[in-house]
Amino acid sequence: MVLKKFPKPRSNPPSLPLPPPPPTTTLPPPPSPPTTPPLPTHSLSHTTPTQSQLTHFLQSHLPPSPLTPNLLLSFLKTHLHHHPKFTHLDLHLFRHAASLDAFRHHHSTFEWMARTLAATDRLDDVLPLLQFMVSNPCPCADGIFSCPKTEPIFLCAISSFCRVGRHDDALVCFDYMRKLIDGLPSVAVYNVLIHSYVKCGEHEKALGFYDRMIRDRVKPDVFTFNILINGYCRNLQFGLALEMFKEMRIKGCAPNVVSFNTLIQGFFRERKFEEGIGMAFEMIELGCEFSTVTCDILIGGLCRAGRVSEACNLLIDFSRKGVTPKGFDCFGIIERLCKDGNTGRAVEVMDELWRKGNAPSLVACTTLIEGLRRLGKTEEAVMLMEKMLKESILPDSVTYNCLLRDMCDAGKATEANKLRLLGSSKGLDPDGMTYNILVYGYSREGRRKEGQTLVDEMLDRGFIPDIATYNRMEYGDEEGKGLGNDWGLTVYSFCPCITVFKHEGRR
Repeated sequence: MVLKKFPKPRSNPPSLPLPPPPPTTTLPPPPSPPTTPPLPTHSLSHTTPTQSQLTHFLQSHLPPSPLTPNLLLSFLKTHLHHHPKFTHLDLHLFRHAASLDAFRHHHSTFEWMARTLAATDRLDDVLPLLQFMVSNPCPCADGIFSCPKTEPIFLCAISSFCRVGRHDDALVCFDYMRKLIDGLPSVAVYNVLIHSYVKCGEHEKALGFYDRMIRDRVKPDVFTFNILINGYCRNLQFGLALEMFKEMRIKGCAPNVVSFNTLIQGFFRERKFEEGIGMAFEMIELGCEFSTVTCDILIGGLCRAGRVSEACNLLIDFSRKGVTPKGFDCFGIIERLCKDGNTGRAVEVMDELWRKGNAPSLVACTTLIEGLRRLGKTEEAVMLMEKMLKESILPDSVTYNCLLRDMCDAGKATEANKLRLLGSSKGLDPDGMTYNILVYGYSREGRRKEGQTLVDEMLDRGFIPDIATYNRMEYGDEEGKGLGNDWGLTVYSFCPCITVFKHEGRR
């Protein structure tokens, strides 16, 4: 095989002479751009799909002047916090600002960041934030006093850790706070931790932290004692709860309604009803007002124990003493009395409360009316209904119509119509069933003129009476007994426009 030789490269052509350079002129140096803080996008991953959007967002909303805590806080609140893509980068911007020269976080930015992390359940970042705050305190602490916002910031963090049961982290925050604040922590911080221990069933740790509170010479308040009394009652240690109540009185802390409610409930749980009732009368002597919870515990507890008569006497006694709280609903005891058939006692209890200005609820009134109807006490049910309407307590249509039907069955259609007029004057509009019941009542009594007036009113209000209503009006109760009458059906089927004819003829 014969190898061919590559041809020799040709020599380059001679280069052309370059044009002479232009004459140089001396220009002033360009003005230096204003110093702006660098954007924090360089520390983010370059694979972030929204990095360019974040850069544009920061350039659009961050001010070009040197960054200050107030400007940063305004940016975090008004722009970043509500952005759907960048709101999770608030801590990143917070750290970036701390790395800038001549920038120092203020208590406002610390508080905003701590509360935001707690509200969004980013609790793993709360503790490093507080550690940074310990090493870089607020400028307010440069003097001889600490920043007054330090304790609220740490209290927010402690509450967030206690909310999820992270007590160890809460104690670390508590120790950090002790290093920064002046004097002793407030009792509210101790109460948050004690309450969290009790809520999580760690009563012994709650007592241990209470002992630490006493050693720190922080005076407990009524909330502290209420939490511990509740913890003893939860652990079925009612005797120790009473001892804590006595210690509360010895330390000069006046009990409130929550203290008494907790103890009364504890007495009732152990079926010591006389002691619980005695505690209620002690409240009256001390001038501690009852709450609706107090009455619910007393009256409901006695009713559940089968001591309904005693509950009635107690409630009437409270009402006469003027200590029954406004808004207490006697529905529970009324329902129990009606269930036992003791409607007379139920009427007495309701009248006593009503007389003292504590009007019963609609449900309680309806329950009593149904109980009276069940026993055939129509007159008492009507009296209660009239009293309800005069007080603008409007019943439901079912109870209202059933009572009107009972009155018509008793031959009192005129009284039933007066009750309808009273209800209409109070805003209770009658329906078609109301008119049918009243027409039925008038037809039974042979009062066709009043029945005709009601049918005309039905037509004026847009209600179309059925064939049973017409038969009662035209032929009486014996000849037209509704859809079961074949002749009436025949009349209705062959005269489908009877309503129109009747209406036009009347006009």
